[in-house]
Amino acid sequence: MKAIKTFIIGMLAMAGVTAVAQDKVESSMKVDIVSQYIWRGRELASASIQPGLDLSYQGITLSAWGNVGLASAADTKEFDITASYSVNGFNFGITDYWFNVGGADKYNRYFVYNSNSTNHVFEANVGYDFGPFNVQWYTNFAGNDGVNKDGERAYSSYLKFSAPFELASCDWEAGLGIVPYATSFYDANDLAVTELSLTASKEFSIGQAVTMPVYMGLSANPCTQACYFYAGFAFKL
Repeated sequence: MKAIKTFIIGMLAMAGVTAVAQDKVESSMKVDIVSQYIWRGRELASASIQPGLDLSYQGITLSAWGNVGLASAADTKEFDITASYSVNGFNFGITDYWFNVGGADKYNRYFVYNSNSTNHVFEANVGYDFGPFNVQWYTNFAGNDGVNKDGERAYSSYLKFSAPFELASCDWEAGLGIVPYATSFYDANDLAVTELSLTASKEFSIGQAVTMPVYMGLSANPCTQACYFYAGFAFKL
């Protein structure tokens, strides 16, 4: 937790010396409904509802995001909190992921942070937007991480390349996800490609205050030989 506090203080300090256009706190809310919850080439839940809330000020963003599976009471529930900072194409952040999995009830308690019993995963990320494509690096640094071939904490990492483009009146994004070394967190025994994705989206307006993006995606995981085709829509305020 000390690392998270240090990170947020550092972002506040940088925001104070960086000139950006935003001069007031802004907020956004949205609720996604998806046919499948696909994350980095893995299916984490079937049909789900996913609320999100962002507060941003001078490049700093605090986000809360959740997932509730709709198939049954035992389906995946997730609650993530992210602190991030972006400036001149660079971005970095820290995310606290929490999942309601692990078997015994004590593992599903939110305020449990012991590394041997927590369902929190703490991840740091850094990236840069080159314009035609974006590069992001993610590493788990604490919490319920996976293990490597020696049974030790893997500090599981993920490298993501994404390229947005426009075609036939839709917004598209192609993605490539790579696990750079062995970790049980991503079910990878070595360097592995775990995500090849293509997503199309189109945004519709509902009155003056609400927009509704509709999207469809194809995600293949060569590492686990899985392939998914999913759809979703969102209400954005």
